[in-house]
Amino acid sequence: MDSKLAPQPEAETEVPDSNPQPKKDGKPASYSMMEPKMRRIYGEFYREIYYSEKKHMDTKTQELISIAASVVAKCQGCLEGHLKKAIESGATEEEISETISIAAAINAAAIIDLTDVAAANMNINHFPSDGPRFRG
Repeated sequence: MDSKLAPQPEAETEVPDSNPQPKKDGKPASYSMMEPKMRRIYGEFYREIYYSEKKHMDTKTQELISIAASVVAKCQGCLEGHLKKAIESGATEEEISETISIAAAINAAAIIDLTDVAAANMNINHFPSDGPRFRG
């Protein structure tokens, strides 16, 4: 829909370098559902985070964090891309394993928090506890 208030820019066709490979088996290329302007903005954002000279974390640390975020977000393509980059940046098998374990622990804690809030809202207290969380 054209706006009468502001002139419309010409269509932008630049695709971000963040994931330049098209999908296989006849599937559309990544970003096929995003307007070119939004692809460009996302690409700039992505490049600023991972490739800027002004970034504050080293690449390996960024990639380990990205692995954890990818697992929690359930983004298969993200996970595979960040695993590859983490390995290329020197992440060890143990560091990757620990990263995945942390993501699993945080995701599990989110489930506990969600159910605790629901229980409190519904006045349910199946297994009352009077002490530290992890006491048997």
